[in-house]
Amino acid sequence: MAHVEAREDLPAWSLPAEAVEGISLSVDWPERVDREWAWGGSTGADVSVCILDSGIERGHPLVGNVERAVAVSVGEGGTTVVEEDAEGDLCGHGTACAGIVRSFAPECALVSTRVLGAGYTGSGSVLLAGLRWAVEQGFRVVNMSLSTTKHEFAALLHELADSAYFRRTVIVASAHNMPVESFPWRFSSVISVGSHESPDPFEFFYNPSPPVEFFARGVDVEIAWLGGGTIRASGNSFATPHLAGLCALILGKHPELTPFQLKSVLHLTATNVVCQ
Repeated sequence: MAHVEAREDLPAWSLPAEAVEGISLSVDWPERVDREWAWGGSTGADVSVCILDSGIERGHPLVGNVERAVAVSVGEGGTTVVEEDAEGDLCGHGTACAGIVRSFAPECALVSTRVLGAGYTGSGSVLLAGLRWAVEQGFRVVNMSLSTTKHEFAALLHELADSAYFRRTVIVASAHNMPVESFPWRFSSVISVGSHESPDPFEFFYNPSPPVEFFARGVDVEIAWLGGGTIRASGNSFATPHLAGLCALILGKHPELTPFQLKSVLHLTATNVVCQ
């Protein structure tokens, strides 16, 4: 992106007339954005997808190759500790999300960032540290099928979500399964996901009444699980990687898209949008 030089005779963040050409966008949008244009023929190649969760079981047939796996913790003085993950998935949840993303984008690069322990235990500080690390790595998509209800972490999460948005990292976050306030899915800088009952994995709906922006398949879904097997489960956690997988497909075909443009493409290709 072109750097816009400041001029003393203009307000801060103004755009000088001579700089307009420097921010021209190269995306050749069609007259009608449809699914064929959005992701037809894409495999998600060259798109990095971070699964911020409980780890990923390496070698699971529904997951395939995992480019890297790290475990995040918070050390003395609040320092973030990122180590290679030798334990893998401790409860199955991350493997389930990774398998769904892989089913959409078979050639994406999956990275596991473990912030949850056995029994789905975790802390807000570790969640923040893991998300911060993921944003710093520049992953194109971060799947967050988890959230925190603790308001003391909301402001920092909001700051991180906005930072990701401006750095072209797309955070796809699940709404809480209970009618409670949690974060970061409520922030407009993320793609927030709830679930619907249809069995079609490519059926998703735009919600004109946020904070949940999209509904994806999340009821009675066959998901990858520990031990190389599968189970059937329901929850917004499993709707979220459906949207993350779609994002990987779209970015694999249109890597130049910003998060704002990507959201626009998802809106225009949603099942319930007239111009679909």
